[in-house]
Amino acid sequence: MADIKIPAGSFKPLTQDTHEAQEKISAPSLTFTQDAIRRLKQNKVAVVSLVVLLIVMLAALLAPVIAPQSPNTQNVAYANLPPKIGSGNIPGFTGKMDVSGVKVDKYQQAGVPKGKTFILGTDYLGRDLLSRILYGTRLSLLIGILATLVDLLIGIPYGIVSGWRGGRLDMFMQRVIEIISSIPNLIVVVLMMLVLRPGLLSIVIAIGFTGWITMARLIRAQTFQLKEQEFVLAARTLGESSTKIAWKHLIPNLSSTIIIQTMFTIPSAIFFEAFLSFIGIGIPAPNASLGTLLSDGQKAFRFLPYQMWYPAAVLCVIMIAVNLLADGLRDAFDPKS
Repeated sequence: MADIKIPAGSFKPLTQDTHEAQEKISAPSLTFTQDAIRRLKQNKVAVVSLVVLLIVMLAALLAPVIAPQSPNTQNVAYANLPPKIGSGNIPGFTGKMDVSGVKVDKYQQAGVPKGKTFILGTDYLGRDLLSRILYGTRLSLLIGILATLVDLLIGIPYGIVSGWRGGRLDMFMQRVIEIISSIPNLIVVVLMMLVLRPGLLSIVIAIGFTGWITMARLIRAQTFQLKEQEFVLAARTLGESSTKIAWKHLIPNLSSTIIIQTMFTIPSAIFFEAFLSFIGIGIPAPNASLGTLLSDGQKAFRFLPYQMWYPAAVLCVIMIAVNLLADGLRDAFDPKS
């Protein structure tokens, strides 16, 4: 067989610019957090939920500024006034009610000065409902955040120690969790009411008493996996203490689990507080929370449904937005799920 010779003209010298272009990585280099944020931005539902939550939190934070009046200011003469905006031309916000089939202007009947209106109406003591909803939302969010902080401060160290040490200590710590989880939350709340005064502190302690268990179990399971990884073994070989390994290696790798579980804990705490206030063992009067507003509104729901609709709508918006955002964070930080 004859040798095939390739002419020299078939070869072209490779310039330095072409070589660098071929070696260039087209995709940007992203950290784990940056990649998770990029995936979260692609989830439109989660982004909208985040915006809604920020608006609700901002309105609750600025309640002393934007609230028309103090939430506890009473004026019995203006009791049970329907919602009204401006001159009352907007449907549903006219300030009129059906009384025996006849539309009655309740503002004129109560002698309310011209130009004075209540956007969401008033309750049975003449308190402005919009102001009470703003302050009540702030209190409910505060309870949810404080209960979540208790969850983080107890659940994360407990789960890391249990998973890192293992053996008999892990077995003992898990039995403690089983004992605590077997106690219903409602019994804990009632006991807290007997020991402490009814209020914010007793509710936060009651919610945090058992709320950290799920976090501890998730952290423990993840710690069992991470402590066998090469980077942890390398850190132990270099002589780093268990505290440094947990702070520098375990917690950053547990961040996705912590963030996701935190987002599911907040709505649970808010809903539990609303339930306690609804049955009358939550926030004491005259302070307002979404639960107390629902409790007051349901008593007159048949004749004055707006007193329950508005706080219920705010609670639903918060619960749905937080859960949708939590789903988006779970997909962003753990795509395999």
